Amino acid sequence: MSNTSDADHVTRGYRDQLAEGRQAMAHLIHVWHERNGWSHKVLPALADALDLGRVHNSQISNLRNGKLASPGPEVFLALGQANTVLHAGLAPIREHLAEVHPDLLKVLKDGAVPLLDAQSNPLGAGALFEIFVGLASLPPGFDWRIAPQESSLLSAAIADRLCRGQSWRQCRDLVMEAYPVSKTQRRERFAEVMAGMRDYSAEELDGEFLDLYATHLKLEGRQGLSAEAFLAELRATTQPG
Repeated sequence: MSNTSDADHVTRGYRDQLAEGRQAMAHLIHVWHERNGWSHKVLPALADALDLGRVHNSQISNLRNGKLASPGPEVFLALGQANTVLHAGLAPIREHLAEVHPDLLKVLKDGAVPLLDAQSNPLGAGALFEIFVGLASLPPGFDWRIAPQESSLLSAAIADRLCRGQSWRQCRDLVMEAYPVSKTQRRERFAEVMAGMRDYSAEELDGEFLDLYATHLKLEGRQGLSAEAFLAELRATTQPG
């Protein structure tokens, strides 16, 4: 019989659920932008040009960084409707955008991949909200696809990359300063992984990867390397030969 009461589970769960949901949304917005080559101004411009709802550049930026704790319903409405428009293709909106925002049309021609669920339906406002509050998982194709069998190898590869050939004792202060997370539990877990005392699980890596990538960028100053490219490089180091 479990020692944890149902009440304890609910109390613990809702805080963790909200934190995980916010991180999942940050990951989703980040990957969506990366995949399409967008700046944080594209979705607000699309919503404004087509009168889909109000969402500001700063809200997109903060969603992407996991810093927007309480977005209003209009944010999810605007994002959901913009996503539905993108799923329908550019043809229905091409003439209008050519007239009111030709620069936006040019950007969308280069990248307009929508967010789809497992049945290839576009994610609407409700689905996006469920992800944000931790009630739904990220859709297929918009996670890092880190498999359980590779999490240990990737953990070691990340430690080697961030420490840059030094022992943990030598690089600890610099690496911990670069790690952008303030939560004590996560910082302790990160230090244990870097020291080789434990490995991240696949689920932990999926949630941590944006912060690990940010740590790498701060240490290396390589602003041109995308998160996807960083993960690809890490995976390449884990291959035999």
